[in-house]
Amino acid sequence: MSVFLAALQHGDTILGMNLAHGGHLTHGHPMNFSGINFKVADYGVSPDTEQIDYDELQKKAEESRPQLIICGASAYPRTIDFARIGEIARSVGAQVMADIAHIAGLVAAGLHPSPVPHCEFVTTTTHKTLRGPRGGLILCREEFAKAIDKAVFPGVQGGPLVHIIAAKAVAFGEALRDEFKVYQQQILDNAQALADELTAGGLRIVSGGTDNHLMLVDVFANGQGITGKAAEKALDAVHITVNKNTIPFDQNSPFVASGIRLGTPALTTRGMKEDEMRAIGKMISAVIHEPESEAVQERVRREVRELTARFPLYSRRMPENSAGASQ
Repeated sequence: MSVFLAALQHGDTILGMNLAHGGHLTHGHPMNFSGINFKVADYGVSPDTEQIDYDELQKKAEESRPQLIICGASAYPRTIDFARIGEIARSVGAQVMADIAHIAGLVAAGLHPSPVPHCEFVTTTTHKTLRGPRGGLILCREEFAKAIDKAVFPGVQGGPLVHIIAAKAVAFGEALRDEFKVYQQQILDNAQALADELTAGGLRIVSGGTDNHLMLVDVFANGQGITGKAAEKALDAVHITVNKNTIPFDQNSPFVASGIRLGTPALTTRGMKEDEMRAIGKMISAVIHEPESEAVQERVRREVRELTARFPLYSRRMPENSAGASQ
């Protein structure tokens, strides 16, 4: 909101990623302030690869001539080509805002390309992969600094939350440590192991896999499986928390959805590694294939209790094999 206030005029055009293809509400959804206050064009993924179609993005940019292109995502499991998006923006005279809320920790650790050289603005939450408090952060080119500061206060905020500022400082301090990169690499390794196990269990991973910390699982599979809503409910009953999520070109409404979204940062913080991801993948597959089976539910509940008892929430914040990790 602060970036929009600093960079745009009411009614300007923005080009953002379609929510149904992995974008975020704030990227121009008609029910969100971004879709109410601005003209919106959107781009998405290819039906063949389920990955961002950069040629289509170029075409949409040329057609809509946006003042701002928004990149980054809320449910997109592949590497984002920020350099290509920057080139597209420059070709139509647009500025770029990268929303890296989900991948900020990976970017900080050098495990995902950085948007900073290619974008005028970079926004992120400070939780998710960055593993700090619930809060936000805006980076921008120096020429926009005063406008951003003014947009934040008095533009959209009142008093600062000083305890959150302190918590952010702690999180940024952790991100500077060598152990943080080890942690982020383990997030990626865990995501690969989980995706592989789910695939082996007969479930379809949207786009065929993952390059980052998350994955979308198509549990509906052209009507042969269950809905995302049903999968979310069945897994919640065995103490596995996921969220229903639309998948590209979804046959179901967003309130039902065909997919679920999974991520590995929290479990990695608890110290879990590939073996645990494979065990969790087997649990998830079993429940999705037999969501009404009481026997399966009871077995998985027991397995979840046993696994979480081995990796309690308070045990550690860095992987076991990281140098100096004692918390």
